[in-house]
Amino acid sequence: MPIISLPYRTLDALLNKNLADYEDMPTRKLIKLLSPVKKRGWLTKDELIKVCYWKSPRAIRLIEANHPLKVKKMTKAMFETRSEEERINYLINLKGVSIPMASAILMLTEPKRYGVIDIRVWEILYKTGAVKTNKNGINFKFVEWHQLLMLLRQYSKMYNVTARTIERTIFEVHRNYQDGLLYRNIITKK
Repeated sequence: MPIISLPYRTLDALLNKNLADYEDMPTRKLIKLLSPVKKRGWLTKDELIKVCYWKSPRAIRLIEANHPLKVKKMTKAMFETRSEEERINYLINLKGVSIPMASAILMLTEPKRYGVIDIRVWEILYKTGAVKTNKNGINFKFVEWHQLLMLLRQYSKMYNVTARTIERTIFEVHRNYQDGLLYRNIITKK
């Protein structure tokens, strides 16, 4: 998973060379499917399950264990607050929802304002000096997610694109420069 050699010393240089405003088809379809959610004001359990399959199917058993009314209650509270910390806290009250999963929920329902935090994005940010903590990009805390969010919003304004575009660009650059697989225990079909 580590990056072999990143030819960019700064995040600015990386974005200048690689910014691409596209979205893969499965993600586009899911964003479209979830587009009524913000206006409605909550996620259904089925919608949460779809987000889980998109972000990290490993958490599916925990996600499925959530009661539909709790999903509605927590996501409704999340949409009603303007506090980013409260948004994250409501979401992580759901079984199987960590900060990365919460960031995926936010991004898929508001891609203009949010991106997803994950190990790949964080490693690039760390390598370019945009962040200075959590070198391994695991066990994210609110403060790290918020730092990412502020960077995404800053660069989205600079480049006049969505926060998701900035995050996705960083993610794709990592995929282009990583050494081997992200997870060592992935079994490939022959």
